[in-house]
Amino acid sequence: MTKKQAGKTILFISIFLILVVMLTYMLRTNGDVKDRLCGFYAEPKDSVDAVIIGSSPVFPCYSSPQIFGETGIVMYPMSTDLQRPVAQLYYAKEAISKQHPDLLIFEVRMYTGNEHDMTNNMANSRGATDNLKYSKNRIDLINAMLDESKIEGGISDSDKEPYTYYFDIFKYHSNWRSLSRPKQWLDALFSYPDPQKGFFITDDVAPMELTDWSDVDESTPIPDPQDEYLTELLDYLNEEGQDALFILTPFDETKEQAEMFNYMQERIEESGFTYLDMNDHIDEIGFDPSTDFKDYGVHTNASGSEKVTSWFEQYLVDNYDLKDHRGESHYDSWQEAYEQWQVNQQDAMAVIEDHVANGTYAAKTDEAQDEE
Repeated sequence: MTKKQAGKTILFISIFLILVVMLTYMLRTNGDVKDRLCGFYAEPKDSVDAVIIGSSPVFPCYSSPQIFGETGIVMYPMSTDLQRPVAQLYYAKEAISKQHPDLLIFEVRMYTGNEHDMTNNMANSRGATDNLKYSKNRIDLINAMLDESKIEGGISDSDKEPYTYYFDIFKYHSNWRSLSRPKQWLDALFSYPDPQKGFFITDDVAPMELTDWSDVDESTPIPDPQDEYLTELLDYLNEEGQDALFILTPFDETKEQAEMFNYMQERIEESGFTYLDMNDHIDEIGFDPSTDFKDYGVHTNASGSEKVTSWFEQYLVDNYDLKDHRGESHYDSWQEAYEQWQVNQQDAMAVIEDHVANGTYAAKTDEAQDEE
């Protein structure tokens, strides 16, 4: 083979692989998680001050547009449904590689979960792996999630063949019809702006009472795999010299979970990082469990989100030196997101007030029942 022929072969293979990657991004299942992560990749490099990583409590609770409009802090959520704790290390690496944020924030609720239970449905893993761009971080995440040596009893789901994660086009090849939608073509680079900067507003109401476990002093270790994942994450953050904050979003926790979070607090603070349990600040936040949850103590609605975000953004202002970008022209999209959030919030609050007045409350979901 001549050099010219070799060059043409390499060019052909390169173009083919690029097209396969682009097609894979387009065929991946649509939804708010995909929009959120594509939005993360669309943000200009080194323009985000803080990245918050975690499971589904994150994106309906912490309003990035509100935080920007009221403080000028640019915080973006890298949040996926039922995100297993093992993912946080690799999401942190991805965040640092793309944005070099001053602060990484980790929501810790999932660390009390049983790893085998979380692998019964590998969709919990795919939500994290299939919403990252192709990269070494993504490969490492897949390998970590499929490492059965860390999971007592192994992975019980049949959907665990590694090649369907490395090349997820094998999983989503049946989505060909979706290519008829113009929006699908925006996915080709897995990078397009999210108008609400990853925030997802909700207007359901599910009234309940929270149990106050703030006087619980006992400490119970979290499950072994989660403890190991936490150790790896803390070690990495210290090696990188990366500032980090670990938070617990308001929810209806059990006494056993409260003891596990006490254990996490000890471990996190021993490693030199800050732990913030918002269940200990319910009164300061002004949080009302009879109006501020959308699903009986699992996730906040728009009313709860506004309260938690207002309190949390002030915590960030008081404790971290994060820049105020309001008025800077290259953050115009964030100002637009804030203005749209104000409209969306007003509409959502009207619906919430109507639900409360008429007693039209949300049905209990399986997830809400599991939390009881």
